[in-house]
Amino acid sequence: MATRSFLAFELPVDIKRIITVVSDDGRQLPLNVRWVNVGNIHLTVVFMGDVQEEQIKPIQDIVKDVCQGYGPFGISIKGIGLFGSRRNPRVLWIGLDGGLDRMACFKDDLQKGLRPFGIKDEKRRFKPHLTLGRFRKGARAGTHLDDLLSKYHDLTSPEYTIKELVLFKSDLKPGGAVYSKLNGWPLIGKR
Repeated sequence: MATRSFLAFELPVDIKRIITVVSDDGRQLPLNVRWVNVGNIHLTVVFMGDVQEEQIKPIQDIVKDVCQGYGPFGISIKGIGLFGSRRNPRVLWIGLDGGLDRMACFKDDLQKGLRPFGIKDEKRRFKPHLTLGRFRKGARAGTHLDDLLSKYHDLTSPEYTIKELVLFKSDLKPGGAVYSKLNGWPLIGKR
């Protein structure tokens, strides 16, 4: 049996608090967006997709090795934006700042280790972000969206430390995805 899974960082409570404010604000507007439940928002590093049951243990060994090489990451919130275009917006996100170059190396090391399991490398440049919502097909950007983007254009937060990578399982339910934590590894290295 396959398990739909991904590797991600859980977010510090204070960052979740800021996301909640922005998300609640956006939900008041008539936007054609499927909002992500704030409790489900995390910083995804590698989306693995469907992983066979017998691969979970060897994958965890690889991930643990990589995590032992890296120290914790500092992250802070930086702005808000869109993937897609104004004519065809796809994703509304909150940006991040902090140790992102080091995090990109961390992601590359994970991807390298996971390649033998058929987990595809992400071709796009690693752009860590927090997904607030996904636009429904045919959605257009309008003045409401412009207002939201300009209101939070300069959104920032203090820097917070994330020090554990988590393996999540994702179950798709009628009400949306339900995530359960399968395992976690502390970042205890020097890199």
